[in-house]
Amino acid sequence: MKHPLITSLLITILILTGLAQAQPLQRRQNDSIPTKVETMYNKGLRYLSKTQDTSGSWGGGSSSRPGVVALCTLAFLAHGEDPNNGPYAQKIKKGITFLLEKQKESSEGYIGPQMYDHGFATLALAECYGMVADKRLAPALKKAVDVILKAQKVNPRHGWRYDPATQRADTTVSGCQLVALLAARNAGIAVPDDAIDKGLAYMRSCRSSNGSYGYTSKTSGRLTLTAIGSLCFSLAKKKDEAGFKSSTEYLKKNINTQDNSYPFYFKYYMSQALFQADEELWKTWNKDNIRLLSVTQLPDGSWAGNHGNPYSTAGALLSLALNYRFLPIYEK
Repeated sequence: MKHPLITSLLITILILTGLAQAQPLQRRQNDSIPTKVETMYNKGLRYLSKTQDTSGSWGGGSSSRPGVVALCTLAFLAHGEDPNNGPYAQKIKKGITFLLEKQKESSEGYIGPQMYDHGFATLALAECYGMVADKRLAPALKKAVDVILKAQKVNPRHGWRYDPATQRADTTVSGCQLVALLAARNAGIAVPDDAIDKGLAYMRSCRSSNGSYGYTSKTSGRLTLTAIGSLCFSLAKKKDEAGFKSSTEYLKKNINTQDNSYPFYFKYYMSQALFQADEELWKTWNKDNIRLLSVTQLPDGSWAGNHGNPYSTAGALLSLALNYRFLPIYEK
């Protein structure tokens, strides 16, 4: 039996080790941030800060879904806000707690009600892991990853769709899970290479010869889906195949096109896809994105959208976040 003093010392060491791993994000010093971006981003964060409720979500309806809470939480971190002691630390912690409480509602670690929510929530937990001093994060992230892996195993196409037990797949939900898995692996969570490879194989099966991605097949390629597919291959360090180059050309050819069906979802993925594929292309797109967002931001700092202003605001801010590049998922 261990001596009480030794046990106490071991506990103290473990706690201090956990706190040491939770490092605050450091401000980037080398890159000049456009004044317009900083102004918009700060206004957007003030809006999100003021509208978060006591539960950690952003109100009723779609704004209380885990996926939206995850994106709003990521918007704070993407600006380099200190999640432990900064002015928005409590907002970040409330968002994390909301996601963890939602996970408790499932014995298997699912953060529903859809795999969209689960994927974005897993991504948020992965990006918070190592930054936030919260011992709950590691086991929660491991459980969330296991849900994604289990769902893939029961899917004959090795992809994902709305429900973890589904037999079907599409590129939007599958792309969301792949990004989450890659972020978790980047954070140090064990993710089998086979799972990534099979997920990419599914995405590849939906990529046409011109590089565009369809929803569930190669037909009817869409710009947003192509951005998602391209990003997955970039983050997986698989940019050396001809299909990836074709997708980059497709994005380049349509760089001045907007997806008005889901505009902020599009911006969120397009910014990352272009940055990872070709930084010069991203600079061109980013300049126009800054202009468009600057004239559509509302006086309260939000952006309006069909799925609620918190979601639209988080999407808009995260599309600007490549100007900062604090989050590990934004690294090349």
